[in-house]
Amino acid sequence: MVSPGILLVDKPAGLTSHDVVARTRRAFGTRKVGHAGTLDPMATGLLVIGIEGATRLLTYIVGADKTYAATIRLGQTTSTDDAEGEILTTAAPEAWESVSDEAVSAGIARLTGEISQVPSAVSAIKVDGRRAYERVRAGEEVVLAARDVVVSRFDLLGRREGDGYIDLDVVVDCSSGTYIRSLARDLGSALGVGGHLTALRRTRVGPFDVTDAVGIEALEGAPTLTPGEAAGRLLPVLAMSVDDARDLRHGKRLAGQAVRLESRLGAAIDEDGVLIGIVERRGADLKSAMNMPEGDR
Repeated sequence: MVSPGILLVDKPAGLTSHDVVARTRRAFGTRKVGHAGTLDPMATGLLVIGIEGATRLLTYIVGADKTYAATIRLGQTTSTDDAEGEILTTAAPEAWESVSDEAVSAGIARLTGEISQVPSAVSAIKVDGRRAYERVRAGEEVVLAARDVVVSRFDLLGRREGDGYIDLDVVVDCSSGTYIRSLARDLGSALGVGGHLTALRRTRVGPFDVTDAVGIEALEGAPTLTPGEAAGRLLPVLAMSVDDARDLRHGKRLAGQAVRLESRLGAAIDEDGVLIGIVERRGADLKSAMNMPEGDR
């Protein structure tokens, strides 16, 4: 029997997130595997995988803030806003006169904080039931609506000049749903030379870090976090008595216990360290928002 758990994988370039899920299914001998947030084939880094009953936790992980290390190339635009696309425009020599260190810093500052961002047309966002990138590949013109996101950190780590381009190494902390290649596109546009993403690595998803992840070649027998360990990192922990654990599992509210939880959600964990489920405040009571399958540890 396969134990439920959260697996942290360091995805290499060239594989899709679905490829990693498929390999995890084979390594763990189960079909019940999912992930919390797609990484493009070009991207590397942290992919959070749920196995068996722990897939129920992915809903609460996918919306977590994330950290990325990236390289933005100024001087060219592409059809996909990253290095996998066709080059559409190249900056004229005279356009570079305005691309000073100060201008780059100002452009980054304007893309920091609460911003409105138009996702790339080749993103995984669904449009009438189909992924945007599938519609683009089919020859359709796709224009996505702007969405509000939060970029809490956008730091320039280094600047390298090449023949007709400038590469910027950056680190970005952002809310879920932020597209780093859109940041690259918009920074290049603001500077008047165009821009696209040439490298992307996800280093953090909420409380989970890529330094704790296993490589794709080490999936067989890889260690996982128990649902209780993973939920305890993600949310405030509420220790439950035997009676309270039983009531939650039976769908009952815990009367008058909302005062125990300062945030909206919490991880209800029994005396053996087993995750009962995720609870939420409902007036003065605590109510189960998600229950783990009984017997999952």
